[in-house]
Amino acid sequence: MAKLILLNKPFNVLSQFSDSDGRCTLKRYISQTNVYPAGRLDYDSEGLILLTDNGQLQANIANPKYKMEKTYWVQVEGLPKESDLDCLRKGVTLKDGDTRPAKVKKINQPDIWPRNPPIRQRNNDTTCWLEIKISEGRNRQVRRMTAHIGYPTLRLIRASIGNWSLDALAPGESKELNIHMPAQPSKPLSKKATGRRHSKARPTANRKPKR
Repeated sequence: MAKLILLNKPFNVLSQFSDSDGRCTLKRYISQTNVYPAGRLDYDSEGLILLTDNGQLQANIANPKYKMEKTYWVQVEGLPKESDLDCLRKGVTLKDGDTRPAKVKKINQPDIWPRNPPIRQRNNDTTCWLEIKISEGRNRQVRRMTAHIGYPTLRLIRASIGNWSLDALAPGESKELNIHMPAQPSKPLSKKATGRRHSKARPTANRKPKR
């Protein structure tokens, strides 16, 4: 049995428990001890991050060889054409090599919380929301992918990792699951909720995502 914590990481929070520069870290939102992030989420990105006390589970989630799919809601500057999105669907060449084909589609703005501070946007700017699914975890990969096709990312929210999703977690809120570990790492992981929910959400984060 392994412990798994699902946290909706707020904007401008480091995916670690300490920082020599005094920036906000996971310590503000996670009181449990002996749990560690399974993968990372950029300081200026929001959404789902997973923490666990089990090394095998951590590796299953974070290691790219298991190809665990991650879903992102991405607000980009401009209105990309389908031909632009086809580039991402086929894979693009970044400085660190070719990306795997991504699943990409335009979506309506998700029912999400307001960001604090809001994105920098002029009144006449046009933006678009995309749902992007990838099975890799390169540094700032989604942002680099959208920039590569000419549409910079303005806001990025990770909505799900594998079978785990934000559901109704507000920013700063977390919930804890018990995970039954498989005999072989490659087999699907089953999950069982303990019913414990931990909230350290900021007062302004009163809107919750829906799937």
